Amino acid sequence: MDYIELGQIVTQLRKDGDGTQQQLSKYTGISWQTVIAFGSGKASDLGLRKFLFLLEVLGYKLKLTEKSRFPTLEELQDEQ
Repeated sequence: MDYIELGQIVTQLRKDGDGTQQQLSKYTGISWQTVIAFGSGKASDLGLRKFLFLLEVLGYKLKLTEKSRFPTLEELQDEQ
């Protein structure tokens, strides 16, 4: 998962909760421009704390899981 995918996930979570970019900005204290840029994969200054807070406001949290020892479909395709 890369930075662009994280932004897309946050955008989808926001939309699923019927929230706007302006509301997310207001509740998190993160500028509206940064919220837009992150959602489109163009923000380069959103740190981990802000990302975790965005998730918290949206009702989610980051959970680390052990990586499977078996390759994913994406990894198998990259090998070809």
